Amino acid sequence: MTKFETAKKVLQKHNGIAKTSDFIAAGLDRSILSKLCKEDKLTRIRYGLYQLADNYDISEPQYISAIFPEGIVCLYSALFYYGYSDFTPREWSIAFPRTVSQKKMKTDVIPFKAYYYKNADFDIGKTVGIFDGVSLPIYDRERTICDCFKYRTKMDNEVFAKAINAYASDKNKNLNNLSKYAQRLKIHKKVTETMEVLLNG
Repeated sequence: MTKFETAKKVLQKHNGIAKTSDFIAAGLDRSILSKLCKEDKLTRIRYGLYQLADNYDISEPQYISAIFPEGIVCLYSALFYYGYSDFTPREWSIAFPRTVSQKKMKTDVIPFKAYYYKNADFDIGKTVGIFDGVSLPIYDRERTICDCFKYRTKMDNEVFAKAINAYASDKNKNLNNLSKYAQRLKIHKKVTETMEVLLNG
């Protein structure tokens, strides 16, 4: 079996994207991986991650899952997921803890914008969403609305207004969680005043 055939087996085992350590476990060291990349047989998609050079069947959610295991889908992508925005994002909004290596986050495979959060706030409202059959961490409705207030000055007015109005009308909203998250994120007054106007007319 050639080195490339071994590499292909490793990738098949790991759904098309494998880590350097996966290849090393199969007897392929970094120099071999480098050689296969130079021969355009493998593509390095991010620090320590590889795929077949001619594999076009990997979906964006699959890339997100593999490339950003510590990331959480947030803000614009989450608004679209919950139906709070008609604006189809041109890039994925992904939240990361501030301690993550930004160097390792670099990739040209998918368009994304990184949002960095304090470690103490990072997991607030974390849940799971299904994107084209792939399970990805995502902030829940209430954390997403809190983030709209957090990034209010950087958001389009129309997008912001539609999001909070859609949330106010959502039967699945959880106002207790919204209040709890807003207190922890220190935006409770802004959130409460706005939501009271929307909910009480």
